[in-house]
Amino acid sequence: MIEFKEFSKIGRLNREVIVTEKIDGTNGQVSIVLHDGNSGPNWDRTAQVTGKDGVLWDIYAGSRSKWITPNADNFGFARWVYEHAEELLQLGEGAHFGEWWGAGIQRRYGLAEKRWSLFNVHRWAESRPACCHVVPVIARGIGFGVVEDALATLRAHGSLAAPGFMKPEGVIAFHTQSNTGFKVTLERDEEHKSQRAA
Repeated sequence: MIEFKEFSKIGRLNREVIVTEKIDGTNGQVSIVLHDGNSGPNWDRTAQVTGKDGVLWDIYAGSRSKWITPNADNFGFARWVYEHAEELLQLGEGAHFGEWWGAGIQRRYGLAEKRWSLFNVHRWAESRPACCHVVPVIARGIGFGVVEDALATLRAHGSLAAPGFMKPEGVIAFHTQSNTGFKVTLERDEEHKSQRAA
């Protein structure tokens, strides 16, 4: 007898969509894990911090595809994580994702410094370590019509992440029901779409 495969439940399209600014930088991950007691060297670990309760934590910095260190870095992100390790411990155990952007990275946004903006706007909108930013929420609403409104806001007013910068990249539309993000860029978005269809 073959194994029965259940048909997946279909989510509802008309649920909340949260539209944030898509920042043109490089992906950065901070992962905080309880130290496992191994006394050997850990070459990938970026920092080790003792919490207020005396517990030892290992902090790792990552790019989109691998762990990085201050000696094998990605635009200085691992060095920044090392320098802010005690403050970043406030993020808590787990993997935290964001965009590392600003001076010397992609669009640069007219900034003299680099910034790390967390993606999880639900968790970090109100309270976060002072060294961290959060991607700006441009719009919230039901369905994908809010995406066009958000794009119009960026076209008219420029970047919300770096006010005064008039060439923002685009938006990320996060559909809460499916727990999925979609990107829409202000330039050449249709070009990418037609290339995929060819």
